[in-house]
Amino acid sequence: MDSVVHFEVPFDDAERAHGFYREAFGWGMQSMPGMGYTLVTTTQTDESGRPGEAGGINGGMLARQGPITAPVITIGVDDLDESLARVEKLGGKVEIGRQAVGEMGFSAYVRDTEGNLIGLWQNA
Repeated sequence: MDSVVHFEVPFDDAERAHGFYREAFGWGMQSMPGMGYTLVTTTQTDESGRPGEAGGINGGMLARQGPITAPVITIGVDDLDESLARVEKLGGKVEIGRQAVGEMGFSAYVRDTEGNLIGLWQNA
């Protein structure tokens, strides 16, 4: 069973959005220089950066752009290419295909049969 492992929240104004989530929910923010991305911590993490609490999910924030116009959940998969093929076979659509994310892993974005944008993630 593949699980939700990450979320992304788009913003129009980074400073305003960061401040809102930091003050409203106590979330931590760490900007990733040169990536236009902010790591969001909603729960304590272990030394590898993974949530230290069972069921905890951390995420990210990025400028609203392209297909990412609303919050996105990201599902961790063992084989990204196999998952993309399965999504298409079941009537979904690949919106953004496999792309490397540094040395951490690979991401892709798909639309489900209801038109929702879903992220997929495979660890390196």
